[in-house]
Amino acid sequence: MHRRTRSLLSTALGAVTAVALIGVALPASAAPSPASVSAAVAGSDPVHATITVPRVENLPADFIGGVDVSSVLSLEASGVVFRDAGGAPGDLFEILADSGVTDVRVRVWNDPFDANGNGYGGGDVDVDRAIEISQRATDAGLGVLVDFHYSDFWADPAKQQAPKAWEGLTAEEVAAEVGVFTRDAVRRLVDAGVDLRMVQVGNETNGGVAGVRGWDDMAKVFSAGSAAVRSESPDTLVALHFTNPERAGFYADVAAQLDRRDVDYDVFASSYYPFWHGTPENLTAVLSHVAETYDKKVMVAETSWAFTLDDGDGHGNVIDLPSEATQYPVSVQGQADAVRAVVQAVADVGDAGIGVYYWEPAWLPVGPPVQLEQNRVLWEREGSGWASSFAGEYEPEDAGHWFGGSAWDNQALFGFDGTASDALNIFSYVRTGAQAPRAVESVQPVALPVTEGDVVELPSEVTVLYNDGSSEQQVVTWSSAAEFIEGIGEYAIAGVTDAGLAASATVTVSARNFLRNPGFEDVDTGMWSVAGSGLTLRAWDDPRSGTHSAHFYAASAYSFELSQTVSGLPAGSYVARASLQGDGEGADGRASLSLSSPSVAGAAAAFGFDGWRVWSTPTTAALQVGSEGTAVVRVAAALPAGAWGTIDDLELVREPVAGADTSVLRERRDAAAALDLAAYVESSANAVPGAIARAEIVLAAASPSASAVAGASDALGAAVDALVLKDAATAVPARGVLSHDNGHDTGLLDGDYTVTMNLWWGSNATKLRVFENGTLIETVPLTYGGTAAQTAQVAVAGKKNGSYEYTGELVNSRGVTVVQPVTVTVTDAAPGTPVLSADNWDGDGSYTLTADMWWGTNATSYRLFEDGVLLKEGALVAGSPAAQRVTVVVDGRPVGTHTYRVEFVNAAGSTESKALTVTVTR
Repeated sequence: MHRRTRSLLSTALGAVTAVALIGVALPASAAPSPASVSAAVAGSDPVHATITVPRVENLPADFIGGVDVSSVLSLEASGVVFRDAGGAPGDLFEILADSGVTDVRVRVWNDPFDANGNGYGGGDVDVDRAIEISQRATDAGLGVLVDFHYSDFWADPAKQQAPKAWEGLTAEEVAAEVGVFTRDAVRRLVDAGVDLRMVQVGNETNGGVAGVRGWDDMAKVFSAGSAAVRSESPDTLVALHFTNPERAGFYADVAAQLDRRDVDYDVFASSYYPFWHGTPENLTAVLSHVAETYDKKVMVAETSWAFTLDDGDGHGNVIDLPSEATQYPVSVQGQADAVRAVVQAVADVGDAGIGVYYWEPAWLPVGPPVQLEQNRVLWEREGSGWASSFAGEYEPEDAGHWFGGSAWDNQALFGFDGTASDALNIFSYVRTGAQAPRAVESVQPVALPVTEGDVVELPSEVTVLYNDGSSEQQVVTWSSAAEFIEGIGEYAIAGVTDAGLAASATVTVSARNFLRNPGFEDVDTGMWSVAGSGLTLRAWDDPRSGTHSAHFYAASAYSFELSQTVSGLPAGSYVARASLQGDGEGADGRASLSLSSPSVAGAAAAFGFDGWRVWSTPTTAALQVGSEGTAVVRVAAALPAGAWGTIDDLELVREPVAGADTSVLRERRDAAAALDLAAYVESSANAVPGAIARAEIVLAAASPSASAVAGASDALGAAVDALVLKDAATAVPARGVLSHDNGHDTGLLDGDYTVTMNLWWGSNATKLRVFENGTLIETVPLTYGGTAAQTAQVAVAGKKNGSYEYTGELVNSRGVTVVQPVTVTVTDAAPGTPVLSADNWDGDGSYTLTADMWWGTNATSYRLFEDGVLLKEGALVAGSPAAQRVTVVVDGRPVGTHTYRVEFVNAAGSTESKALTVTVTR
């Protein structure tokens, strides 16, 4: 019996018999047939598990449950250890086989190395390394699918770059090279004893393959690859791989194009990521059409889901926001739900549906984020990240900028520590069923889009999802922080259901868009004017939001303009925005956005061509619209042959106004969020979460008002000030006494002094609040020490003449005690009076003015006036009660009388000298 068959039978029978078969080498005569296994499983109860997976009842016995683990060699070289569900280290392929995985997919690049042998990353998988991976899979009893990218690095709808060695070749020459390369690789795989179940001729070849575009030329490449497989391994299935099943009519057109050109293949393979690719029901429908119309097998070659939004290695992940993953819970159960749905969708096609492959379930962190620099060394040296810096020579636009680690670690079927999760058993559980105790899986987040100025109304109920697939509505109470939503922004609101479950809502307040049909969703596109060629409105291709876009492509050089004229605009300042993704086919491709009025031609803002689904969203300079109320939004492009992409989500909005400074509020929010509220008396901490939530609402606003910022800051300050540390106190604090040193240091009652609290003996406090004339001026933390003496000081400066009463409160966990107050009288706050003199003894118009303050409260600056006009000002160094002097040289004054006076200034006020008259006689 082949090891793969043994693994399948062991997994299935484990659900229906007490005989432990896993790892036992049974003779062929003792093995039940796949049909009997299927029948036995179908009649059994679900296995006990930590996740719930309903059995897929119509699943064929030979249905493929595959995984792509192409990065495995680089990960192992980087020190990653794979562990079974019990945490025991093991061989990845053995762990996969024991979990019910039947097949392994391995990508192959032609030459993923630079001239010095440095790998491009992503596993550095060339033919040699693919053979090593495939042999290990075969040894573990797993079938193998080899995925030829016909590129030196990643191939996908946005990138179908020819290998370095094939650059500049014609389509016919590329096809010939594909044949030679494929025959050699397949021959070597077969000679190595690989159980080569399937070969994929190209990867996600929506619009090209091996640098070749256009169906006629692409068909030549597909046919050459297919013929090579047939010649070297006749029993191996040939698959062609495409993506975007959500695009209406796309797969039907692809299959028809292949049929017209007599391309020989067995399997129409699709990527299906729930984040982007529509519903499972639609997947079934489009694959069924291909299977039934052209008599092809169909499968999903790539799928996945996230178990967390956390990052495991310090390199950001593809999916990292709640808004990006809404179809299923972000959890291990959610992964099982997602994969089961895809398996069901493919199985529902019927006998033609042959399997599902999970993409890179073992692409784990090589180290945690805190070891980022060490991780970078491993990514570069071992190729265990998605791209190394060396890949930039071959693919500069994407890998050249964003090289780094795994962007997929949060979609693995292993924890960050390498331990297999229960979701890895999904290909076993879809056969047996699995049952966990019924439990809440998640509370479905609420997403509420609102246009600026509209009322924000959050729902009164939320949907609670359970791990068995059921759901219920629960009443929810939302945080009062929602009351502080103000203007454009994305706001996160917390809530709690009547059963005590945490709920969340995201309120997105958008600027009012004055464009009509800005995303091409409506059938009527008459408001848009199109000139030139190559642009299709209401296309299904790669929308940024919704289901439609404006798609551009042409096989020869082309240009177009897309514009909309808007009338009836209120007078004011406006900007335009739009989003574009795609490939400009080199530096010659140009596209820009502009906003104009009948009287002003606005400057163009350039789009970037940054690759597939990498959106460039420029904003135009502001345009002032007057009483005519008219503006024109225009996209203009001049592109070379083969340039492609989509435009979506155009906007004409009022120019955003600058918001108030939020730096202090942000600092206060961060400090409050860092507090360990468990260290404080519970009742004293109740207001802190709400104050933090209010602050976060204000900080989320695009242009928060000054009053909103001040209100949130004050609320946060008050909530933090109310906190009372837990302590060992058995009584309220003893009574302290306030005192001051005003006049003690300088002999002047000058408004700069220290207020001191002394608690000589008694029950200690953990904080002191000091008030000035009834207003809190400072809170001082104190160290609790039983009944020992406590003291605290508060510096006061810059007080004007007057009387100030200081009161205080000592606080501990048992309560508050008012301290004995003190009154401070300030009579010398302003600077001492300066005396002004001049040395104009000869009356010649050139002299020195001198201002002396002989003793008293010092000034921090001065202002000297001549004939009522400011002549000079400057800073002074205060050192009360020492003398201060200012000298000013005056030159060339005309004959006559000149009057001078000087002001000495500090924070408490100013003092003015007597006027000094200087007479110039010559």
